[in-house]
Amino acid sequence: MPSVVLSDRLAHVPASPIRKLVSFANAAKKEGVHVYHLNIGDPDIKTPDVMLEVLRRWDKNPISYSQSHGEPEFLNAIDSYYQACGYSCISPKNIQVTTGGSEAIAMAMFSVANLGDEIIVFEPFYANYNSYAAIHGVTLVPVPTNIENGFHLPTKEEIEQHITTKTKAILICTPNNPTGTVYTKNEMDMLVAIVKVHGLFLLSDEVYREFTYDGTTHVSLMSYMQDIPNQAVVLDSLSKRYSLCGARLGMLVSLNADLMQGVLRIAQGRLSSGLIDQMMASKLINVPTSYIESVQKEYEKRRNVLYEGLKAISGVTIPKPEGAFYAIVGLPVADAEDFAKYLLTTFRDANETVMVAPASGFYATPGKGKNEIRIAYVLHVDALKRSIEILKKALALYGSG
Repeated sequence: MPSVVLSDRLAHVPASPIRKLVSFANAAKKEGVHVYHLNIGDPDIKTPDVMLEVLRRWDKNPISYSQSHGEPEFLNAIDSYYQACGYSCISPKNIQVTTGGSEAIAMAMFSVANLGDEIIVFEPFYANYNSYAAIHGVTLVPVPTNIENGFHLPTKEEIEQHITTKTKAILICTPNNPTGTVYTKNEMDMLVAIVKVHGLFLLSDEVYREFTYDGTTHVSLMSYMQDIPNQAVVLDSLSKRYSLCGARLGMLVSLNADLMQGVLRIAQGRLSSGLIDQMMASKLINVPTSYIESVQKEYEKRRNVLYEGLKAISGVTIPKPEGAFYAIVGLPVADAEDFAKYLLTTFRDANETVMVAPASGFYATPGKGKNEIRIAYVLHVDALKRSIEILKKALALYGSG
Protein backbone atom coordinates (compact mmCIF):
# COMPACT_ATOMS: atom_id res chain seq x y z
CA MET A 1 0.00 0.00 0.00
CA PRO A 2 1.45 3.40 -0.96
CA SER A 3 2.14 5.80 1.90
CA VAL A 4 0.18 9.00 2.28
CA VAL A 5 1.99 12.31 1.80
CA LEU A 6 1.10 15.52 3.56
CA SER A 7 0.96 18.81 1.70
CA ASP A 8 4.17 20.83 1.39
CA ARG A 9 2.24 23.83 2.71
CA LEU A 10 1.81 22.26 6.13
CA ALA A 11 5.55 22.19 6.73
CA HIS A 12 5.75 25.94 6.09
CA VAL A 13 3.34 26.89 8.89
CA PRO A 14 5.63 28.02 11.75
CA ALA A 15 5.23 27.10 15.39
CA SER A 16 4.05 29.90 17.64
CA PRO A 17 6.94 31.46 19.62
CA ILE A 18 4.33 32.25 22.28
CA ARG A 19 3.39 28.60 22.78
CA LYS A 20 6.34 26.58 21.44
CA LEU A 21 7.85 26.04 24.90
CA VAL A 22 4.57 24.93 26.49
CA SER A 23 5.75 21.33 26.85
CA PHE A 24 8.67 22.50 29.03
CA ALA A 25 6.32 24.61 31.16
CA ASN A 26 3.92 21.70 31.58
CA ALA A 27 6.78 19.42 32.65
CA ALA A 28 7.88 21.98 35.24
CA LYS A 29 4.34 22.24 36.60
CA LYS A 30 4.13 18.44 36.93
CA GLU A 31 7.18 18.69 39.17
CA GLY A 32 5.29 21.15 41.36
CA VAL A 33 7.06 24.27 40.09
CA HIS A 34 5.07 27.50 39.98
CA VAL A 35 5.46 29.12 36.56
CA TYR A 36 4.79 32.83 36.09
CA HIS A 37 3.43 33.21 32.55
CA LEU A 38 4.81 36.28 30.83
CA ASN A 39 4.76 34.56 27.45
CA ILE A 40 1.13 35.05 26.43
CA GLY A 41 -1.28 37.96 26.42
CA ASP A 42 -4.00 36.26 28.45
CA PRO A 43 -5.15 38.92 30.93
CA ASP A 44 -5.98 38.20 34.56
CA ILE A 45 -8.36 41.19 34.72
CA LYS A 46 -11.98 40.18 35.20
CA THR A 47 -14.53 40.13 32.37
CA PRO A 48 -17.34 42.67 32.95
CA ASP A 49 -20.03 41.12 35.12
CA VAL A 50 -22.82 42.40 32.87
CA MET A 51 -21.50 40.00 30.21
CA LEU A 52 -21.20 37.04 32.55
CA GLU A 53 -24.78 37.60 33.63
CA VAL A 54 -25.88 36.55 30.12
CA LEU A 55 -24.25 33.17 30.72
CA ARG A 56 -25.85 32.80 34.13
CA ARG A 57 -29.31 33.46 32.70
CA TRP A 58 -28.96 31.58 29.41
CA ASP A 59 -32.05 29.47 28.69
CA LYS A 60 -32.18 29.17 24.87
CA ASN A 61 -32.35 25.49 23.98
CA PRO A 62 -31.26 24.28 21.49
CA ILE A 63 -28.30 26.57 20.90
CA SER A 64 -28.55 27.47 17.22
CA TYR A 65 -26.21 28.89 14.63
CA SER A 66 -25.81 32.62 14.51
CA GLN A 67 -25.88 34.58 11.24
CA SER A 68 -22.73 34.46 9.12
CA HIS A 69 -22.44 38.24 9.05
CA GLY A 70 -22.86 38.36 12.82
CA GLU A 71 -25.71 38.42 15.30
CA PRO A 72 -27.68 41.68 14.74
CA GLU A 73 -27.64 42.57 18.42
CA PHE A 74 -23.87 42.19 18.54
CA LEU A 75 -23.33 44.10 15.28
CA ASN A 76 -25.42 46.99 16.60
CA ALA A 77 -23.44 47.00 19.84
CA ILE A 78 -20.14 47.15 17.95
CA ASP A 79 -21.50 49.89 15.73
CA SER A 80 -22.52 51.89 18.82
CA TYR A 81 -19.02 51.44 20.21
CA TYR A 82 -17.41 52.78 17.02
CA GLN A 83 -19.86 55.69 16.92
CA ALA A 84 -18.91 56.55 20.49
CA CYS A 85 -15.26 56.54 19.40
CA GLY A 86 -16.16 59.17 16.79
CA TYR A 87 -16.07 56.96 13.69
CA SER A 88 -19.41 58.00 12.21
CA CYS A 89 -18.61 56.57 8.76
CA ILE A 90 -19.06 53.04 10.12
CA SER A 91 -22.35 51.12 10.11
CA PRO A 92 -23.16 47.42 10.63
CA LYS A 93 -22.78 46.74 6.90
CA ASN A 94 -19.11 47.72 7.23
CA ILE A 95 -18.48 45.21 10.04
CA GLN A 96 -17.86 41.48 9.62
CA VAL A 97 -17.93 39.50 12.84
CA THR A 98 -15.01 37.07 13.00
CA THR A 99 -14.02 34.19 15.23
CA GLY A 100 -11.40 36.14 17.10
CA GLY A 101 -9.11 38.79 15.68
CA SER A 102 -7.09 35.93 14.18
CA GLU A 103 -9.84 35.14 11.66
CA ALA A 104 -10.00 38.82 10.75
CA ILE A 105 -6.28 38.68 9.92
CA ALA A 106 -6.76 35.54 7.85
CA MET A 107 -9.75 36.97 5.97
CA ALA A 108 -7.90 40.20 5.23
CA MET A 109 -4.82 38.47 3.85
CA PHE A 110 -6.93 36.15 1.69
CA SER A 111 -8.96 39.10 0.41
CA VAL A 112 -6.18 41.46 -0.65
CA ALA A 113 -3.40 39.14 -1.86
CA ASN A 114 -3.11 36.32 -4.39
CA LEU A 115 -0.72 33.38 -4.11
CA GLY A 116 2.83 34.71 -4.18
CA ASP A 117 1.86 38.33 -3.55
CA GLU A 118 3.59 40.39 -0.88
CA ILE A 119 2.44 42.22 2.23
CA ILE A 120 4.80 44.64 3.96
CA VAL A 121 5.13 44.32 7.75
CA PHE A 122 7.33 46.09 10.26
CA GLU A 123 9.44 43.73 12.30
CA PRO A 124 9.21 42.65 15.00
CA PHE A 125 5.54 41.87 14.38
CA TYR A 126 2.76 39.72 15.79
CA ALA A 127 3.95 36.17 15.20
CA ASN A 128 0.64 34.80 13.94
CA TYR A 129 0.91 37.02 10.86
CA ASN A 130 3.54 34.48 9.80
CA SER A 131 1.09 31.62 10.26
CA TYR A 132 -1.68 33.09 8.13
CA ALA A 133 0.72 34.28 5.46
CA ALA A 134 2.03 30.72 5.15
CA ILE A 135 -1.49 29.27 5.04
CA HIS A 136 -2.56 31.66 2.27
CA GLY A 137 0.65 31.53 0.27
CA VAL A 138 1.45 35.19 0.90
CA THR A 139 4.98 36.50 1.35
CA LEU A 140 5.58 38.85 4.25
CA VAL A 141 8.21 41.46 3.43
CA PRO A 142 9.81 42.71 6.66
CA VAL A 143 10.85 46.32 7.08
CA PRO A 144 13.15 46.59 10.11
CA THR A 145 12.53 48.85 13.07
CA ASN A 146 14.96 49.41 15.93
CA ILE A 147 14.85 48.94 19.68
CA GLU A 148 16.92 52.13 20.01
CA ASN A 149 14.01 54.38 18.98
CA GLY A 150 11.25 52.29 20.50
CA PHE A 151 10.48 50.48 17.22
CA HIS A 152 8.92 53.50 15.53
CA LEU A 153 8.61 53.51 11.74
CA PRO A 154 11.50 54.21 9.39
CA THR A 155 11.31 56.95 6.77
CA LYS A 156 8.92 57.00 3.83
CA GLU A 157 11.85 56.38 1.49
CA GLU A 158 13.00 53.30 3.43
CA ILE A 159 9.49 51.85 3.36
CA GLU A 160 9.03 52.51 -0.34
CA GLN A 161 12.26 50.67 -1.12
CA HIS A 162 10.44 47.46 -0.15
CA ILE A 163 7.50 47.99 -2.51
CA THR A 164 7.54 45.81 -5.63
CA THR A 165 5.09 44.88 -8.37
CA LYS A 166 3.91 42.06 -6.08
CA THR A 167 3.18 44.30 -3.10
CA LYS A 168 -0.54 44.42 -2.31
CA ALA A 169 -0.76 45.77 1.22
CA ILE A 170 0.96 47.19 4.28
CA LEU A 171 0.00 45.55 7.58
CA ILE A 172 0.48 47.43 10.85
CA CYS A 173 -0.41 46.93 14.50
CA THR A 174 -0.95 49.97 16.73
CA PRO A 175 -0.70 49.94 19.72
CA ASN A 176 1.79 47.28 18.82
CA ASN A 177 2.08 43.65 19.75
CA PRO A 178 4.92 42.75 20.45
CA THR A 179 6.69 46.10 21.01
CA GLY A 180 4.18 48.35 22.79
CA THR A 181 4.82 51.10 20.21
CA VAL A 182 1.98 53.51 19.40
CA TYR A 183 2.30 55.07 15.95
CA THR A 184 1.98 58.84 15.87
CA LYS A 185 -0.32 60.87 13.61
CA ASN A 186 2.68 61.75 11.46
CA GLU A 187 3.46 58.06 11.03
CA MET A 188 -0.16 57.26 10.13
CA ASP A 189 -0.25 60.22 7.71
CA MET A 190 2.88 58.84 6.07
CA LEU A 191 1.43 55.34 5.67
CA VAL A 192 -1.80 56.67 4.20
CA ALA A 193 0.20 58.79 1.74
CA ILE A 194 2.25 55.74 0.69
CA VAL A 195 -0.76 53.50 0.01
CA LYS A 196 -2.45 56.31 -1.91
CA VAL A 197 0.50 56.80 -4.24
CA HIS A 198 1.17 53.10 -4.77
CA GLY A 199 -2.41 51.81 -4.83
CA LEU A 200 -2.04 49.47 -1.84
CA PHE A 201 -4.32 48.27 0.93
CA LEU A 202 -3.54 49.41 4.47
CA LEU A 203 -4.47 46.81 7.10
CA SER A 204 -4.47 48.09 10.67
CA ASP A 205 -4.61 45.72 13.64
CA GLU A 206 -6.08 47.82 16.46
CA VAL A 207 -6.86 45.28 19.16
CA TYR A 208 -5.20 47.36 21.91
CA ARG A 209 -6.54 50.81 21.01
CA GLU A 210 -7.67 51.67 24.56
CA PHE A 211 -4.34 50.86 26.15
CA THR A 212 -2.02 53.85 25.73
CA TYR A 213 0.12 55.49 28.42
CA ASP A 214 1.78 58.74 29.45
CA GLY A 215 -0.84 60.75 27.56
CA THR A 216 -0.07 59.02 24.26
CA THR A 217 -3.04 59.04 21.86
CA HIS A 218 -4.00 56.17 19.59
CA VAL A 219 -4.55 57.28 16.00
CA SER A 220 -6.93 54.85 14.29
CA LEU A 221 -7.02 54.05 10.60
CA MET A 222 -10.76 54.62 10.93
CA SER A 223 -9.95 58.34 11.02
CA TYR A 224 -8.73 57.99 7.42
CA MET A 225 -11.39 55.63 6.06
CA GLN A 226 -13.30 58.26 4.11
CA ASP A 227 -10.03 59.45 2.58
CA ILE A 228 -9.07 55.96 1.35
CA PRO A 229 -12.43 54.12 1.48
CA ASN A 230 -11.42 51.20 -0.73
CA GLN A 231 -7.95 50.70 0.73
CA ALA A 232 -8.44 50.84 4.51
CA VAL A 233 -9.17 47.67 6.50
CA VAL A 234 -9.29 47.64 10.30
CA LEU A 235 -8.81 44.40 12.23
CA ASP A 236 -10.22 44.39 15.73
CA SER A 237 -11.04 42.12 18.66
CA LEU A 238 -12.78 42.12 22.02
CA SER A 239 -10.35 39.66 23.58
CA LYS A 240 -8.13 42.15 25.38
CA ARG A 241 -10.53 45.11 25.67
CA TYR A 242 -12.97 43.20 27.86
CA SER A 243 -10.86 40.17 28.88
CA LEU A 244 -12.84 37.94 26.51
CA CYS A 245 -10.00 35.89 25.02
CA GLY A 246 -11.97 32.65 25.27
CA ALA A 247 -15.08 34.11 23.64
CA ARG A 248 -13.18 34.34 20.32
CA LEU A 249 -14.81 37.44 18.88
CA GLY A 250 -13.24 39.86 16.45
CA MET A 251 -14.21 42.20 13.65
CA LEU A 252 -13.05 43.14 10.18
CA VAL A 253 -14.12 46.68 9.29
CA SER A 254 -14.00 48.33 5.86
CA LEU A 255 -15.92 50.70 3.59
CA ASN A 256 -14.89 48.60 0.57
CA ALA A 257 -18.21 47.01 -0.46
CA ASP A 258 -16.62 44.35 -2.69
CA LEU A 259 -14.26 43.30 0.07
CA MET A 260 -17.08 43.11 2.60
CA GLN A 261 -19.17 40.96 0.26
CA GLY A 262 -16.18 38.67 -0.22
CA VAL A 263 -15.41 38.20 3.46
CA LEU A 264 -19.10 37.47 4.05
CA ARG A 265 -18.82 34.59 1.59
CA ILE A 266 -15.83 33.30 3.56
CA ALA A 267 -17.87 33.66 6.74
CA GLN A 268 -20.74 31.69 5.18
CA GLY A 269 -18.29 28.87 4.52
CA ARG A 270 -17.45 28.60 8.21
CA LEU A 271 -21.17 29.15 9.07
CA SER A 272 -20.95 31.53 12.04
CA SER A 273 -19.17 32.71 15.12
CA GLY A 274 -20.62 31.52 18.42
CA LEU A 275 -24.14 32.63 19.27
CA ILE A 276 -23.65 32.62 23.05
CA ASP A 277 -20.37 34.51 22.73
CA GLN A 278 -21.98 37.24 20.65
CA MET A 279 -25.03 37.62 22.88
CA MET A 280 -22.76 37.89 25.89
CA ALA A 281 -20.46 40.42 24.20
CA SER A 282 -23.37 42.51 22.92
CA LYS A 283 -23.67 43.78 26.48
CA LEU A 284 -20.55 45.85 25.89
CA ILE A 285 -22.90 48.81 25.45
CA ASN A 286 -23.79 48.39 29.14
CA VAL A 287 -20.19 48.29 30.33
CA PRO A 288 -19.43 51.59 32.09
CA THR A 289 -16.59 53.72 30.75
CA SER A 290 -15.03 53.42 34.19
CA TYR A 291 -14.25 49.75 33.42
CA ILE A 292 -11.96 50.56 30.47
CA GLU A 293 -10.46 53.51 32.34
CA SER A 294 -9.59 51.31 35.31
CA VAL A 295 -8.12 48.60 33.07
CA GLN A 296 -6.00 51.17 31.26
CA LYS A 297 -4.68 52.53 34.56
CA GLU A 298 -3.92 49.03 35.81
CA TYR A 299 -1.88 48.17 32.72
CA GLU A 300 -0.02 51.47 32.92
CA LYS A 301 0.88 50.66 36.54
CA ARG A 302 2.10 47.23 35.47
CA ARG A 303 4.06 48.77 32.59
CA ASN A 304 5.82 51.08 35.04
CA VAL A 305 6.74 48.20 37.37
CA LEU A 306 8.09 46.11 34.49
CA TYR A 307 10.01 48.95 32.88
CA GLU A 308 11.61 50.22 36.06
CA GLY A 309 12.42 46.71 37.25
CA LEU A 310 14.00 45.45 34.06
CA LYS A 311 16.00 48.55 33.17
CA ALA A 312 17.69 48.23 36.57
CA ILE A 313 19.13 44.82 35.59
CA SER A 314 22.63 45.06 34.15
CA GLY A 315 22.76 44.34 30.42
CA VAL A 316 18.99 44.43 29.85
CA THR A 317 17.59 46.77 27.17
CA ILE A 318 13.95 47.84 27.27
CA PRO A 319 12.37 50.81 25.49
CA LYS A 320 9.45 52.19 27.48
CA PRO A 321 6.26 50.70 25.99
CA GLU A 322 3.76 53.37 24.94
CA GLY A 323 0.74 51.10 24.76
CA ALA A 324 -0.72 47.57 24.65
CA PHE A 325 0.75 45.28 27.34
CA TYR A 326 3.89 43.93 25.71
CA ALA A 327 7.58 44.75 25.59
CA ILE A 328 10.48 43.50 23.52
CA VAL A 329 13.41 43.13 25.90
CA GLY A 330 17.06 42.74 24.96
CA LEU A 331 18.97 40.34 27.21
CA PRO A 332 22.70 39.95 27.87
CA VAL A 333 22.64 36.43 26.35
CA ALA A 334 23.60 35.01 22.98
CA ASP A 335 20.47 32.88 22.56
CA ALA A 336 17.25 34.01 24.23
CA GLU A 337 15.41 30.81 23.30
CA ASP A 338 18.04 28.74 25.08
CA PHE A 339 17.68 31.02 28.10
CA ALA A 340 13.87 30.64 27.99
CA LYS A 341 14.31 26.85 28.03
CA TYR A 342 16.82 27.17 30.88
CA LEU A 343 14.20 29.02 32.92
CA LEU A 344 11.71 26.18 32.48
CA THR A 345 13.99 23.16 32.68
CA THR A 346 16.82 24.12 35.04
CA PHE A 347 16.42 27.34 36.98
CA ARG A 348 14.31 27.40 40.13
CA ASP A 349 14.02 30.01 42.87
CA ALA A 350 11.93 28.85 45.83
CA ASN A 351 10.47 26.34 43.37
CA GLU A 352 9.30 29.12 41.06
CA THR A 353 10.30 30.23 37.57
CA VAL A 354 9.15 32.38 34.65
CA MET A 355 8.01 31.61 31.11
CA VAL A 356 8.82 34.14 28.39
CA ALA A 357 8.49 34.14 24.59
CA PRO A 358 11.71 34.13 22.52
CA ALA A 359 11.53 37.18 20.25
CA SER A 360 13.13 35.61 17.19
CA GLY A 361 9.70 34.23 16.27
CA PHE A 362 8.42 37.81 15.95
CA TYR A 363 10.86 38.52 13.12
CA ALA A 364 10.90 37.32 9.53
CA THR A 365 14.58 38.07 8.97
CA PRO A 366 16.74 35.09 10.01
CA GLY A 367 19.00 35.83 12.98
CA LYS A 368 17.08 38.86 14.21
CA GLY A 369 15.76 38.98 17.74
CA LYS A 370 18.06 36.17 18.83
CA ASN A 371 18.99 37.89 22.10
CA GLU A 372 15.50 39.31 22.75
CA ILE A 373 12.33 38.12 24.45
CA ARG A 374 8.77 39.36 24.40
CA ILE A 375 7.10 39.91 27.74
CA ALA A 376 3.36 40.25 28.25
CA TYR A 377 2.76 42.16 31.47
CA VAL A 378 -0.63 40.62 32.13
CA LEU A 379 0.06 39.58 35.72
CA HIS A 380 -0.75 41.65 38.79
CA VAL A 381 1.94 43.90 40.23
CA ASP A 382 3.16 41.53 42.96
CA ALA A 383 3.52 38.69 40.46
CA LEU A 384 5.38 41.00 38.07
CA LYS A 385 7.79 42.10 40.79
CA ARG A 386 8.47 38.47 41.68
CA SER A 387 8.95 37.59 37.99
CA ILE A 388 11.51 40.38 37.58
CA GLU A 389 13.36 39.12 40.66
CA ILE A 390 13.45 35.61 39.18
CA LEU A 391 14.69 36.89 35.81
CA LYS A 392 17.47 38.88 37.48
CA LYS A 393 18.68 35.85 39.45
CA ALA A 394 18.41 33.54 36.44
CA LEU A 395 20.38 35.88 34.20
CA ALA A 396 23.18 36.08 36.78
CA LEU A 397 23.42 32.29 37.07
CA TYR A 398 22.98 31.63 33.35
CA GLY A 399 25.73 34.07 32.47
CA SER A 400 28.12 32.57 35.01
CA GLY A 401 27.57 29.14 33.49
